[in-house]
Amino acid sequence: MMQVIYGLVLCAALALPSAAAAQDQIWLQIEAQPTLNEASDRAQAYAALFPDVSGFSTGGWYAIALGPFQDRAAAEDRLRQLKSEGLIPRDSFIASGGDYRAPFWPAGQSAPVVALSDPGDTPLVAAEPAPLSSTETPEEARAAEAALPPEARQKLQAALQWFGHYDGKIDGSFGAGTRRSMADWQTEQGEEPTGILTSTQRQSLVAAYDQAQAELGLATQTETEAGIEITLPTALVEFDHYEPPFVHFRAKNGSEVQVILISQPGDQSTLYGLYDVLQTLEIMPVEGERSRSEASFTIDGRSATRATHAYAELSKGLVKGYILVWNPKEDARMARVLAAMQSSFRSVGDTALDPGLVPLSDETRRGLMAGLEVRRPVLSRSGFYVDGNGTVATVAEAVEGCNRITLDLRHDARLLHVDPATGLALLTPVTPLSPPAVADLLSGPARSGQDIAVSGYSYEDKLPAPTLTFGTLEEMKGLNGETGVARLSVEVLAGDAGGPVLDSTGTVIGLLLPRDTEGARRLPASVSYALQAATLAPRLSEAGVAPRASTRTGALAPEDLNRLAEGMTVLVSCW
Repeated sequence: MMQVIYGLVLCAALALPSAAAAQDQIWLQIEAQPTLNEASDRAQAYAALFPDVSGFSTGGWYAIALGPFQDRAAAEDRLRQLKSEGLIPRDSFIASGGDYRAPFWPAGQSAPVVALSDPGDTPLVAAEPAPLSSTETPEEARAAEAALPPEARQKLQAALQWFGHYDGKIDGSFGAGTRRSMADWQTEQGEEPTGILTSTQRQSLVAAYDQAQAELGLATQTETEAGIEITLPTALVEFDHYEPPFVHFRAKNGSEVQVILISQPGDQSTLYGLYDVLQTLEIMPVEGERSRSEASFTIDGRSATRATHAYAELSKGLVKGYILVWNPKEDARMARVLAAMQSSFRSVGDTALDPGLVPLSDETRRGLMAGLEVRRPVLSRSGFYVDGNGTVATVAEAVEGCNRITLDLRHDARLLHVDPATGLALLTPVTPLSPPAVADLLSGPARSGQDIAVSGYSYEDKLPAPTLTFGTLEEMKGLNGETGVARLSVEVLAGDAGGPVLDSTGTVIGLLLPRDTEGARRLPASVSYALQAATLAPRLSEAGVAPRASTRTGALAPEDLNRLAEGMTVLVSCW
């Protein structure tokens, strides 16, 4: 009977990973831990990432390794790849396995050590160290905690911070804040909130932290060309290309994560210009908080499919920052990535990305777009200021079904009033504006046959300023005798709709209406209609806007008329 037991144990031993075989092979050693429990926890964490994790005792320590490999070249390739992706510690190395003894991983594969004083004796299986107790008293836990080296204490704080329980300084000092965060973590785990972690709890917390770090591949990257040091999720993004002032990191393994570093020389106007430009990019959703100070800005954008965070700062004549883009489904995980980027971001040296680093066309450089797709409005029409607070009159078609309305692409506006009968819409800026010029409305009848000018963004948002289109006022009614409108002889485009119609003195005699493109009749291109100023004025009063009556006399010089029209005309964009 004793011989049968001996034979079974021997067979079991032969079926396990052989220490002798391990010593003859090439391994990639990634960690070593002082206790079997710690090593087993770490091996389990790595096994979630790699299929070839093994563990061996090494005489007092426990090594965790990947492999074995057919040759040293294959092991070196794997080492280089995993280090570049930040998935293994930087001090990982190629091991010959000469020190590897009894295997302990995969789980349940510990090699029994058979010690027989006599072939007939019962085989003795070497006992593994007892698992750390999860029922340590607070006094025992505190004593074990006191023996921790400073780096282990700091790592505990980092792990607590990672999981959202600690927001203090990572200094290894366990004060009231650290104790509260430990108690919060214990409560989350369904444990008694003593504020003192047991040995088992510490191991569980650190193992979860290490695994989360490994899954994201968080690693410090020094981007020498841009002069930026920052922690990036190297398991989710990889370097793509330079397009000054941006360094692009594309999504990796279908992560839907994108990182863009910002680096350029400049001053406050450069910073403010960048702030405006980033909000027009396709990667920046319209909804979200924005804040800007004298030396920095933060932009948060959010939609159902995209979340974006951008930050930039000005220091010593350099503008540097970063943009992180992700799918909102990954909010919990990406919040930790963003926290790591925010805490680690710093400018390195006194240089910025060289604009000549890669050849770029003038068109690419223009507006600092550098390869980023600019978000365009659904449509743009014209409008004009009707009071000193920045209230704008435009046409209803300019604001129908909009998620966002902007004035001159820069200022957000909200709908104040819509009059379906006339097609008039009134907008008020979210932040009060000081208009360069305000419309003076005609209070009496206009003279048929007089020269007029329509000020509008004929080509919508393609040009930076409105244009004047000249024509004639035919009569103060429609072709079918409609009242409240004026018939014009002028060839305009869709973008002109909503713009002011001015006489030679600069008085606004009406608001240009859109052309009817759906009726049974198609009027000649030169026939347009405008809402008369006499019809517009009472609508303004009903909405609480005080119209300004014109007292202008005498024709303006062409350049003065153009300057006045440009000052009052606004680009109204629907997003």
